Amino acid sequence: MELLGAVALVTGGGRGIGEAIARRLAAAGLRVVVSGRDAAALEAVAASIGGIALPADLSDRSAAETLARTVARDVGPIAVLVNNAGIAESAPLARTDDAIWDRTMALNVTAAFTLCRAVMPAMAKRGPGRVVNVASNAGLRGYAYTAAYCASKHALVGLTRALAVEFARTGVTVNAVCPGFVDTAMSERAASNIARATGKDGKDALAALSPQKRLMSPEEVAHAVWSFLPHEARGMTGQCMAVDGGQTA
Repeated sequence: MELLGAVALVTGGGRGIGEAIARRLAAAGLRVVVSGRDAAALEAVAASIGGIALPADLSDRSAAETLARTVARDVGPIAVLVNNAGIAESAPLARTDDAIWDRTMALNVTAAFTLCRAVMPAMAKRGPGRVVNVASNAGLRGYAYTAAYCASKHALVGLTRALAVEFARTGVTVNAVCPGFVDTAMSERAASNIARATGKDGKDALAALSPQKRLMSPEEVAHAVWSFLPHEARGMTGQCMAVDGGQTA
């Protein structure tokens, strides 16, 4: 698996975990394409790492398929696919309407499925390749008030394991990173919701869920993603690595 100069597509690459992953891969010499919905944020990240920004609404299947074709045609064959784009909404089951369910599934799991289907067959024909899905420890356990989110992340973990077995003899590995609460804007929103509901410091409440009593950093998640990429990691496939300070231990 030659990574220097290889093309990597990172979805949700404009901020937070996706930005940290893009920076980590670019620092290692990969040619990084970042995609997502915020064109300005993507352009800023791409400019700072010498990468390429290709905005796309990945909740739209046709947009995801077009993105895969565009990268392959205009940048080069995709050697590394990082499915990081996602959303998180919380609500009691009775208030989890069809719109919440549908948009969560569309971005958190269907987009990853669509990109894998568009990218992996050609990746397998060329030889070694890497797919890393950024799931969540909510794909390994349950949280109240997050039925749609937990279901989508469990589905992403299942997709990871199924594709790992299907492609095991091709040189393409498929793994997942499952973060706990990470110090990003997404966690800030969760902390604000906790503070409104309880009157307590929401960030402290999230940090308390981890045995390490802290939020993870985006760079820690990026490091976990990176660990699946080198040639020496070729025996690691179908794995779901929790980065949560021991919460799922």
